[in-house]
Amino acid sequence: MAHLIIHNIKTLYTSQGNTPLKGDRQGEMTAIDQAFIVINHDKIAMVGQGNYKKYIQSDTIFHDALGAIAVPGLIDSHTHLVHGGSREAEFAMKIKGVPYLDILKSGGGIHSTVEKTRRTSFDDLYHQAKHSLDLMMTFGVTTIEAKSGYGLNLDTELKQLKVAKKLNETHPIDIVSTYMGAHAIPKEYQSSRSDYIEQIINDLETIAKLHLAEAVDVFCETDVFSLEETRQILTKAKEIGFQVRMHADEINSIGGAGLAVDLNASSADHLMAIDENDIEKLAASQTIANLLPMTSFYLNKPYANGRKLLSSGAAVAISSDYNPGSAPSENFQFAMQLAANKMSLTANEILNAVTLNAACVLGKSQHIGTLETGKQADIVLLKIPNLEYFFYHFGINHTQDVFKNGQLVVHNQNIVSEVSQ
Repeated sequence: MAHLIIHNIKTLYTSQGNTPLKGDRQGEMTAIDQAFIVINHDKIAMVGQGNYKKYIQSDTIFHDALGAIAVPGLIDSHTHLVHGGSREAEFAMKIKGVPYLDILKSGGGIHSTVEKTRRTSFDDLYHQAKHSLDLMMTFGVTTIEAKSGYGLNLDTELKQLKVAKKLNETHPIDIVSTYMGAHAIPKEYQSSRSDYIEQIINDLETIAKLHLAEAVDVFCETDVFSLEETRQILTKAKEIGFQVRMHADEINSIGGAGLAVDLNASSADHLMAIDENDIEKLAASQTIANLLPMTSFYLNKPYANGRKLLSSGAAVAISSDYNPGSAPSENFQFAMQLAANKMSLTANEILNAVTLNAACVLGKSQHIGTLETGKQADIVLLKIPNLEYFFYHFGINHTQDVFKNGQLVVHNQNIVSEVSQ
């Protein structure tokens, strides 16, 4: 049955399957010229080449791709979507070279956003986050992960998670929520950090009962949360039934990636400072290296060694890290282009990093991440001659049209009004 047929696709690019592509296999890609996609309501019914007439029914809708290329809907598997305000006041400090951890210690950084998020109403948080989601969707993003972590108390963390839940219900983009109360030690607990860690562990039960998050993340870093504190929090999270993730080895190499492997975390994120031993450990595991090149760009820091991680056999995902302090941009395509120019990843490797591997980070690869029969009809049409051109011509939006669950949500880079709620 054909509810919708997308035709006149110059080339369709997709990987196959439900498991992450690692090492040399991350460059595997199927390319189908003169392709078409048959959609039955919200699912892909067929991906084919050439003549599609046998799939036509009396009520079939046709969408002419106009010679665009087609790729799976892009998946941003690490964002801090819901937050109050912005942090442009710190920009001058950053330009002067003040280290991020020094800004944090002085009451800036995360603490600044925590204060704003605590003061901001649910409705204002919702509308600010919705605006960002709209922008993300115009760049071809169809699924994101959204972390809390700017409340650092139960009431505000719940407020953030409830905003994400409502957006998941009202916005075309699918949102997978992560609880990140362990983003920093709040000011009121600076002299009693063990009490705050105990509070986080107690709050896990509440968040689980309310079904507000699928995963728990911890910022494991010098002067933030130690390896042992991280292990304590995430071990309890696993016992309750959460997936676990980690901000690991972002600034200093303290063994965060190795701990992520020990905990069977779905991802170890950042990894700008990962050491050789943990690269090998990560490569031998099922934990995915989730790299965030826009953070390196914005903070003028070294980039994670994506080429080394792949050469060692790891699976790599690429995410935006959209947040107000170190990656204030909704342009996910720029993150992908930085991965090419600054991490030396190939076009195929990057596309797999933001589709199939990103879907695996979120535990959603049975439903999204590839253009295959039975998967969600999340599709991006890009107005470019080939995949390599996407990375060559950088800094602009290459999106033509976006389909989410078989529904046209972006047309000619404009949000289709009836789906924007």
